[in-house]
Amino acid sequence: MLNDINNIYHTILTMNVDEIIKKNELLEEQNKKLQDELIQTKQHLNIYTMKNKKYYEDNKEIHKQRVKEYKEKTNYSANLSNEKKKEYARRAYLNKKDKLKKLEEKIENENI
Repeated sequence: MLNDINNIYHTILTMNVDEIIKKNELLEEQNKKLQDELIQTKQHLNIYTMKNKKYYEDNKEIHKQRVKEYKEKTNYSANLSNEKKKEYARRAYLNKKDKLKKLEEKIENENI
């Protein structure tokens, strides 16, 4: 870090005042462009997020009703019994085991 500071100090000493002023102006101009671009991007993004937010605020009750109807139609139940959880976990485990076995067999067949 000390070397970096020394390099910067040496660069500043070797540059004349006009070069430093030009470089400073270029950096300020670049900074201004980036700030303007950031503001434009935020405004552009805000347009889309506000539309979505406004839509869901206006249609909150309709959406809740649709979800409720879907849950009734599909007989959805988030509260599963322990037996069902164990059954699903075992089925997933067995399916995963079968896939791994098939993959190993496929690799062995390709190697032969």
